[in-house]
Amino acid sequence: MHTPLPHHSDHSPATATAFRTGVVSASLSAVLLILVAVRWSPLMSLDRTVTEALHRRAVTEPGLVHANRVMTDWVWDPWTMRALVAVVVIALWWRGFRLLAGWVAATSLFSTLVQQGLKSAMGRERPEWPDPVDSANYAAFPSGHVMTAVVSCGLFLWLLRLFGAGPRLWWGACAVAGVSVAGVGFTRIYLGVHWLTDVLGGVLLGVAAVAFSVVGYAAWAARRTSGAVGLPRSG
Repeated sequence: MHTPLPHHSDHSPATATAFRTGVVSASLSAVLLILVAVRWSPLMSLDRTVTEALHRRAVTEPGLVHANRVMTDWVWDPWTMRALVAVVVIALWWRGFRLLAGWVAATSLFSTLVQQGLKSAMGRERPEWPDPVDSANYAAFPSGHVMTAVVSCGLFLWLLRLFGAGPRLWWGACAVAGVSVAGVGFTRIYLGVHWLTDVLGGVLLGVAAVAFSVVGYAAWAARRTSGAVGLPRSG
């Protein structure tokens, strides 16, 4: 038996907020991309200052380096995040929310393609050190770890709102998401494999991807399920 789609109006305040958030994030990410591409001197100086300062600390703190490598390679690794998204997609499919499951999967896949496409197009080199504490593959901008974490956590939060999560669960999930995004961003710079702007770009692009996905789903679902009753609604 097919389960009705969770639904909220494409004219709701939440959807309007998501749209504005998407526009702002996309605009800022475009500006940042241009500044990184032209190697704007003040921004490059900030990148070097922040990254060098953290790297100098990292080489003297092997215990913290190990802890950060565990977190970035296992807990916040993009494949860990994608695996969690896959579990959620399977759960939605199993419960009958198959179109929503597909939407979540498509958003995750699309963000990965955008991320990899930008890395290839930008070709930005990662920081290089005479005494590296970690290494990474592919180009630097944007941070794949950060963008994947933002998209995954953003989708989880959206689904919780869509299905009417209670205040305790909602704020607890927000706290976990915030710590995860901030944590993975810090580890990538601390371990010397990303510049500050790589992390910022990952955040902005991830937020834009989730925000526009929310708006798109709201518009599409509103047309398909208007007039349906008893559906979960986001506030």
